[in-house]
Amino acid sequence: MKRTMKGHVTWILLLAAAITFSSWTAAGAATNLTYSIFFPPTHAQTKAAEAWAKEIEKRSAGNVKISIFPGGTLTPADQCYDGVVKGISDIGMSAFAYTRGRFPAMEALDLPLVYPNGRVATRVAYEFYLSMKPKALENVKVLYLHAHGPGLLCAEARRADLQSLEVFEALGAIPVAMPQGETYEALSKGIVDGTIGPIEVLKGWKQAEVIKSTTDCFDVGYTTAFFVVMNLKKWNALPPDVRKVFDDTSREWVDVHGKAWDEADKEGRAFTLSLGNQIITLSAQESARWKKAVRPTIEEYVKNADQKGVSGRKSVTQAETLITKYRKQYK
Repeated sequence: MKRTMKGHVTWILLLAAAITFSSWTAAGAATNLTYSIFFPPTHAQTKAAEAWAKEIEKRSAGNVKISIFPGGTLTPADQCYDGVVKGISDIGMSAFAYTRGRFPAMEALDLPLVYPNGRVATRVAYEFYLSMKPKALENVKVLYLHAHGPGLLCAEARRADLQSLEVFEALGAIPVAMPQGETYEALSKGIVDGTIGPIEVLKGWKQAEVIKSTTDCFDVGYTTAFFVVMNLKKWNALPPDVRKVFDDTSREWVDVHGKAWDEADKEGRAFTLSLGNQIITLSAQESARWKKAVRPTIEEYVKNADQKGVSGRKSVTQAETLITKYRKQYK
């Protein structure tokens, strides 16, 4: 009698799980989702996103299939977020920095707060969002965030006295904002003399072919935070068990992206050296000068954020606290 009951219970549970997925599909809810990514197809972050999409498909028993559109082919980097909000794509990955001024709280992450590596930057970005929950992101489902390793100065020639564009403007450079996809051409044509970013761009975006020098300026190391967000209507249409698949997988992929950033930085460094390019190490005195020069940038952020109704000081303090916490864990 007990065996029969136990058998029935198992059968009923299995049937219930089957009905959940089959009824969802039968109801006509979208199982095929589009994912817009501005990184090129071969980039490490695109590969990490592809692995995430495959894992979602696996854990949803094949009931969710995600088609990835890399290289900004579905929506350009600066239109990716709005593309998700409007339903042009169901999911999108891009940088908050491409819509400067729209996410004032999140901009604190991009300040020169001395990020040591990609895993720290990524974990800080994700935990910062969870703790701050900025209102500017309430019109999408935030799946997770990640962020690159320390931003360095890469120049066409040796320019050792050349975060964000504001950092190097404080040091005497003239900033020109442009997407990563346009930087290679601008460098090759001499439109700009240098660029700032994680050293991975020298391989990930092939910039080592037109860059001769990189300055290791870790004491002003900034990052750029990237979002992975989903159209809110599409998210709300998913059954609870499928949402759990997305949430669980996304939490796991935070560190996947962090590791990918660090590995890409190693490859970028090796690639530029293999081409005969040089890497400059700042003296302690010069490094201290750079650090002092960029401090007003942080204060300017605090002022501007406050004017937009966001506590700039609280945002900076929270980011610095998280950096201190995670740099002990991810060395």
